[in-house]
Amino acid sequence: MGTAELIRALLVGALASTALAMPVAAQEPVPPQQNQQRLPAIMVTKVVERPLKDSIIASGTIRPVQEVFVQPLVDGLSIKSLRVDVGDRVKAGQVLAELNSDSLLLQKSQLEANKAKAEAGLAQFRAQVIEAQANADDAARQRDRTAALAKNGTVSTAQVEQTAATAQAALARLNAAKQAVNVGEADVKVVQTQIDDINLRLERTDVKAPLDGVISRRDAKVGAIASGAGQPLFNMIRDGEIELVADVPEGMIGRISQGMKASVTIAGTTKALAGTVRLVGPVVDQTTRLGAVHIVVDEDSGARPGMYASAEIIVEETRGLALPQSAVTSDRKGSFARKVENNIVKQVAVETGIQDAGMVQILSGLSAGDEVVAKAGAFVRNGDHIRPVPVETDASN
Repeated sequence: MGTAELIRALLVGALASTALAMPVAAQEPVPPQQNQQRLPAIMVTKVVERPLKDSIIASGTIRPVQEVFVQPLVDGLSIKSLRVDVGDRVKAGQVLAELNSDSLLLQKSQLEANKAKAEAGLAQFRAQVIEAQANADDAARQRDRTAALAKNGTVSTAQVEQTAATAQAALARLNAAKQAVNVGEADVKVVQTQIDDINLRLERTDVKAPLDGVISRRDAKVGAIASGAGQPLFNMIRDGEIELVADVPEGMIGRISQGMKASVTIAGTTKALAGTVRLVGPVVDQTTRLGAVHIVVDEDSGARPGMYASAEIIVEETRGLALPQSAVTSDRKGSFARKVENNIVKQVAVETGIQDAGMVQILSGLSAGDEVVAKAGAFVRNGDHIRPVPVETDASN
């Protein structure tokens, strides 16, 4: 056999052996690990049990729970001295300012002199009553004696009539004297009433706190004329109580009730202050569609009236199953999640509840420990095979 024929025989044999080997190689199965690596890697998370909090966020201004105006009870007197300043805590009945009482003392002296004069006149009227009583009694005796003598013919009829007229005139003078006593007593009472009024006004020259509280504003100035119809001398915060008046949308205000707890944060700070809902406003503004919720804040918290603050009002606190909000899809038909079982995606309808800090409560449809696709927007469909990649979920956050 020549050289060319030998080479041709070797090539034919090699091609034949390759053709026989190819079908065998094509029929060999792919290893499972290699097949798993070809599936899409999808992040999954587990349904966990954790504390959940349903809350409403609102903001507003810190204000006094009750602001009290302190006005003078006596008009037309100048302010003599001031006893307190802004920020002072006062008790009910404590003197805040003193008014000048010189003019009232002068009026009292004049009235006391008038009272003494009226009492002297009354004493004179009473003496006149005694005298008139004696004259009336004597005139009555003379009338009776003359009438007895007239029966015996001893005196004339003219004398009888004269003594009767004299007795009647004496009785009239007695009644007039008694009336003068009544007038004198009334005059004394009038002057005494005027003196009592001056005494009351003298007591009111001390401007006193009507209740316990904190002085929030002082407009009184020494030398100024005090007037009850003008600007208040002092503004007080009753018992120092302050509150956040927060604006809440009309769609949420119905979920809030008196006594609910709240966490208040003053603008510019990070410290949360404990608060309690004191009052839910009964009216919603027709223009802004907002209602007022009054949240009492501890006075010692450092908050001051006029500060801007926000509040997280706790509507409900519970513990239950939860998923990240990204793992749940909602549409008109309801909410659902993509559960993963044996690396196969299965769409499951769920009932959701409270949403808190990026988590959503799962009321039904899933159990604790179930794995679901972490992001509902991932490009996976019901029945897809995937390679799950676990994502850690903080169950305590």
